[in-house]
Amino acid sequence: MHQHTINLALQIVPQVSSDRAYAVVDEAIAVIHNSGVKYRVCPFETVMEGTYDELMAVAKKAQEVCFDAGAEQVLVYIKMQIRKNSDVTMEEKVEKYDARQS
Repeated sequence: MHQHTINLALQIVPQVSSDRAYAVVDEAIAVIHNSGVKYRVCPFETVMEGTYDELMAVAKKAQEVCFDAGAEQVLVYIKMQIRKNSDVTMEEKVEKYDARQS
């Protein structure tokens, strides 16, 4: 796999009691934060920017921490944007909207 920058959107839905769901998701987001990759938390998913291998390793660790936090099962949804010969950045998709919100 090439080493261009890609975008990966990760949504993890842990199967835990409803009063613990956000706490477990927070554990997964902490993994992403501590990984050092560029990321943005959104209402339904977290979008990350990095190489394919780097982001897949972060996604795997984020899933594992949910099990460590007590989930018996996790539903994982991943979306990726990958270009053959160039990088993909979050800014190219959202900067015009971010400027409107300032």
